[in-house]
Amino acid sequence: MERRELKRVRDEDLSEYKEAFKYFDKNGNGYIDKDELDLLLEKLNINIPRYKRETLKKEYGSTIDFDEFQDIVVEHSTAQTGAAFLNMLTKRKVEHTGGTSHVSAQGTTHSFSKSEAVGFADWMNIHLAGDEDLKKHGYIPLDISSDSGALLRKVKDGVLLCKLINATVEGTIDDRVINITPDSTYAVHENQTLAINSAISIGCRIVNIGAEDLASGKPHLVLGLLWQIIRIGLFSHITISEVPGLLRLPEGSTTEEKENKLHQMTPEEILMMWVNYHLNNAGSPRRISNFGDDIEDSEIYSELLTRLAALCDITIKPTSHIPDKTTRADEILKNAKIMGCKRFITAKEILEGNEKLNLAFVANLFNTYPCLTEDGDDDDALYSQGTESELEETREEKTYRNWMNSLGANPFVNWIYNDLQDGHILMQLYDRIHPGIVDWSRVASRKDCAKPRGGNMNKIANCNYAVEIAVNQPFGFSLVGVQGQDINEGKHKLTLGLLGQMMKAYTLSILLQLESEGEGEVITDGKIIKMVNDKLKEFGKTSTIKDFKDSVIASSRPVIDLIDCIKERTVDYKLVYFGANDKEKMQNARYALSLARKIGAQIYALPEDLVECNAKMVMTVFVCLLACSYKYPGRTNKQNAKTRQARK
Repeated sequence: MERRELKRVRDEDLSEYKEAFKYFDKNGNGYIDKDELDLLLEKLNINIPRYKRETLKKEYGSTIDFDEFQDIVVEHSTAQTGAAFLNMLTKRKVEHTGGTSHVSAQGTTHSFSKSEAVGFADWMNIHLAGDEDLKKHGYIPLDISSDSGALLRKVKDGVLLCKLINATVEGTIDDRVINITPDSTYAVHENQTLAINSAISIGCRIVNIGAEDLASGKPHLVLGLLWQIIRIGLFSHITISEVPGLLRLPEGSTTEEKENKLHQMTPEEILMMWVNYHLNNAGSPRRISNFGDDIEDSEIYSELLTRLAALCDITIKPTSHIPDKTTRADEILKNAKIMGCKRFITAKEILEGNEKLNLAFVANLFNTYPCLTEDGDDDDALYSQGTESELEETREEKTYRNWMNSLGANPFVNWIYNDLQDGHILMQLYDRIHPGIVDWSRVASRKDCAKPRGGNMNKIANCNYAVEIAVNQPFGFSLVGVQGQDINEGKHKLTLGLLGQMMKAYTLSILLQLESEGEGEVITDGKIIKMVNDKLKEFGKTSTIKDFKDSVIASSRPVIDLIDCIKERTVDYKLVYFGANDKEKMQNARYALSLARKIGAQIYALPEDLVECNAKMVMTVFVCLLACSYKYPGRTNKQNAKTRQARK
């Protein structure tokens, strides 16, 4: 009987799963046998009756490989077992911390990699060194060489997380909204809520993580979030617009062909191709296909740094002749320090093949010394060849990409026009917006979509089904003339049109779940506008909006006033400008969106969306705030507030 399609983890989680697989593969033969499978289930706290375990063994056979290992964990893990799974990533030396949580309360302990904590702290020290608030209040420099718990303690109040998010994606959080010296549990909760919702807005996947988890310093959650934020910053520069020389890496006869190949690759794959490009040009026979085993002998780093240093006229010491791996790794890192790019790793991480930290090291090396300009070539001329193909991601595209990734799109979306072409991510989003709407028996598996013969037809069939779901109820999207093949081919305008309506449906679904009318209620734009104006009037505000393009929205005053209606004493009106010019409007917009996230609204819009009165995104801002108002029932009715005051 043909096996079902195996489930896969997201690309950015693969290194941790590989490490866990090695942990359970006691004999190192690349398989986990049936006895080790029992150990796996026990260690992951997956409580499956013995008779069902026997069924599992029959399904998978007496041994399982890495792909099947992923399938078992993803299929049978819950929020509980997922946390237990993270505890098992202990192949290498880890630090164990005490404290209670939904896992440790059951008798287990959280564990975390000290290497990761040290690497992340080093990165934060460099990139936050110029922040006067952090220096003044002792957040940096972070020194965890002798106290690995210092990082966890210093992120507990949310200030450091907020600042790191801003260093990663500039302007995400208005500094005026951060409680720089939180003097209460309430102020800490506000900071962590601001950090979480801001992280979501830049594409971090936040699953079962609340402000309380970060405030209590749960190691695996804190380090997991830190890595997502740092990863976004590292990968944000691996683009054709920032490094036109990337077009030299893939094979192809035209710029458009090379561009398409790059868009089909993950940042990890591009970095490996970059390393191999320099190894080839240096005359080395070595190549890498991962950031773990292929790195362990440090020869790759020796040749790569020698090549980059020569191209940049930097003098470093030769290391290829050193026979001892540990000594060679130490000397290589001394060279990296000379080049100003010793980040994330020590010799230990090289020798042990720590994929996550080696990936971070290589990404930082690329960002510092891409060295993709060849003699006689002009990068600007190279870039201009591709401008007609829209090489640079637009603001709208980035917003949709961040939205999809924050909802757990699998695999991670890097370029929307390529990554939606098999329809799978669209199906995931539909199921998230309206659970059960997708008949998965009609969806061709990724394996079938990847077949040389008939694979593309399967992709188009999936996209046709995606369009069918979109135009029928309960969604009823307007997709005039759109066919599945348009999505498969990545036609920009049509793809964006579909994603815009999907994001609106998702946003409205959040509000609809909270509305007393319940299922079957249709929330129109007119109803949203009325709800906003009623709320503003209820609390004595003079702001009103006629529609989502109303020019008054450019000042962000209606948004700020609505926030004040939802949660009193949130807005400091001394910090609000009249909005007389573009600079004041932008200041207000940043303030408004940060306040909204601080009170719990999950908003993906950018300040520019408010200033420019972008109707689609403005609508999502108001809907998210209205949904957020249900978290503060004491402010939903002014008369109730007056009654409570009279009783005091």
